Amino acid sequence: MQTVRRSEELAQAVAELKRGGTLALVPTMGALHAGHMALITEAKRRADKVAATIFVNPTQFGPGEDLSRYPRREEQDARMLEEAGCDLLWLPSADAIYPEGFATTVHVARVSERWEGEARPGHFDGVATVVTKLLLAVRPDIAVFGEKDFQQLAVIRRLVADLNVAVEILGLPTVREEDGLALSSRNAYLSPDERGRAAALQRALSKAGDAIRAGAPVASALQEAKQALVDAGFLKIDYLALVDAATLEPLDGARGEMRLIAAAKIGSTRLIDNIAV
Repeated sequence: MQTVRRSEELAQAVAELKRGGTLALVPTMGALHAGHMALITEAKRRADKVAATIFVNPTQFGPGEDLSRYPRREEQDARMLEEAGCDLLWLPSADAIYPEGFATTVHVARVSERWEGEARPGHFDGVATVVTKLLLAVRPDIAVFGEKDFQQLAVIRRLVADLNVAVEILGLPTVREEDGLALSSRNAYLSPDERGRAAALQRALSKAGDAIRAGAPVASALQEAKQALVDAGFLKIDYLALVDAATLEPLDGARGEMRLIAAAKIGSTRLIDNIAV
């Protein structure tokens, strides 16, 4: 695996990879786990060559969020990527992504404005801007993202369509622990007790999904799910909603392709999850 840090090195490395066929990109913020490795595996299945990025993007962290303590494990992450068969790792600095005088923001309206957009103002502007830069720098044939950050995936799909970026966006199902907890770099923040109780998030969503499929009123299914989180020790529920899978608009009845989405805090750790309905 080739590792590059400078933009000039990246351009040459990408050109060489593309001579070998199609190229897939897996953007990450590091602290890699089995969920990321599943993205690499699928990328290898879909393309001849695979590139990954590790960049802890400061513009998607709001005031008081965990940028300074976000886990950074560069050597371990690089070793995992190489063992998984990744061909190229790009490790840009903040200055390389946001050089002096940088003044452009990519804003995706509507699909970014509810849910995470309300709970974390400015978050999706940071996501959309950095993903646009990564896609334009690498110009992959396909980019692979996890469905755990489902709203983020919807935002990325919208910006790629709107800006005519020539890349296929692929979303992969969430990889979970045996008890159902979605794999996340932020799970490392959980105490042993919190970790044991955190799996209630997926259980609550699954039970609500079953109820909605069985014809239960959406409002009552959501209320039962929220109460289950409170009973499990979640201190704050930012949202728990049934939404249209494409637009992320809330639904008060079952119709079309839907997602149950949730964000809630246990201890000091904010967890997000979603399931298809």
